[in-house]
Amino acid sequence: MSYRMRKYRNYWMIGLFALATLLALIPLFGVLTYVIKNGITALNLDFFLNLPKPLGMPGGGMANAIVGTLIMVGIGSLIGIPVGILSAIYLTEYDRTSWLSTAVRFTTDVLTGIPSIIIGIVVYTALVLKMKHFSALAGGISLAIIMIPLVIRSTEEMLKLVPHTIREASFALGIPKWRTILRVVLPTAAKGIVTGAMLGVARVSGETAPLLFTALGNNYWARSLNEPMAALPLQIYHYAISPYKDWHRQAWAGSLVLIFLVFILNIVARLAFSSRSER
Repeated sequence: MSYRMRKYRNYWMIGLFALATLLALIPLFGVLTYVIKNGITALNLDFFLNLPKPLGMPGGGMANAIVGTLIMVGIGSLIGIPVGILSAIYLTEYDRTSWLSTAVRFTTDVLTGIPSIIIGIVVYTALVLKMKHFSALAGGISLAIIMIPLVIRSTEEMLKLVPHTIREASFALGIPKWRTILRVVLPTAAKGIVTGAMLGVARVSGETAPLLFTALGNNYWARSLNEPMAALPLQIYHYAISPYKDWHRQAWAGSLVLIFLVFILNIVARLAFSSRSER
């Protein structure tokens, strides 16, 4: 093949990749633009500070839903991220080929594809019915179950990318395996692990179906984790199906705030990792 033909083929492939990237970005920016256009008009100080107004009354806000989302996503993260990372370490560093690890990987892949509403029904049957009431704790546990398989698979793939020679060098210095994992392997794969954890957080932040069966929702401030609690996805859902235009506007505003929260979480995680890398 001549040099000119290789050059033309290279330009053609670059153009094809650029077109594919553009096609992938169009829906993303289209959704963001539409949400910003419809939600920015309803954002004001009252939206962040006030509770929802009674049925049919204009105004009010989603302060309780914003706080409730942060609380339940926090509960899910406190359970799901450590369990997912520790499980991935076991599968990658201690047990790669046994029947148990194969079964765990298969179960993780199945859980990843299970609709979230099924997880909500399971948690409703296992916890809500036994406790005889809805609660923020049940909502956080359902989010954790959704998050765990995502964190396991992403962390496992990141740990596999760490060269085995790094582990061997650590072992040659007489460093125990647990310390090698803690001080060598995990810092090497930290960026990918953090990214996978943030993807899990972003996934569960917008879940509505499991919270309908577990947290239920609340138009007032929740006083404990053992009672129903509001969440942005729940509030957006209830407002979106209502016949009131003012509630529709607030649903768009809630959608914009939810996207912004996910964006902030990703920025904070990346900044935290960057500062750690510099140190």
